[in-house]
Amino acid sequence: MSEVSPIPEGYHSITPYFIVKGAAKAIDWYKESFGAEELMRMPMGDKLGHAEMQIGTSRIMLADEMDEMNFKSPESYGGTPVGICFYTEDCNAVFNKAVANGAKVVRPLADQFYGDRSGTVFDPFGHQWTISTHIEDLTPEEMDKRMQKVGTECGNPRE
Repeated sequence: MSEVSPIPEGYHSITPYFIVKGAAKAIDWYKESFGAEELMRMPMGDKLGHAEMQIGTSRIMLADEMDEMNFKSPESYGGTPVGICFYTEDCNAVFNKAVANGAKVVRPLADQFYGDRSGTVFDPFGHQWTISTHIEDLTPEEMDKRMQKVGTECGNPRE
């Protein structure tokens, strides 16, 4: 008998699990906006009890909001304190497509002091995404120097 891996093939140690209102619609939106590939879907009556999709190199699980299982979407909590970082080869195209498909801009695309070009959106299902392309390798010291400059320009110098 072969040894079972504690982390299944194709997964990472941490895998986001989204709870949404309208999981089937969410899967369609992620396919259209982020190029997600649907891997599986397990209906539970008129809802999705579990589904999985692949976006880039990462797997995401999701399910419909279900009171009986205490699964609640960000909407039921009044928002989410958790953000997803999404690295892609062309953040401009992905960001603009997401916005065209109904995402709300939180922070517009811009080159950041830490070496990424990124912008942040809320998807129509209440999840926050920072969509980025890494454009420059920097040392921690270089990032710190740039962060201090940004803080000073914003009237918030670090002490």
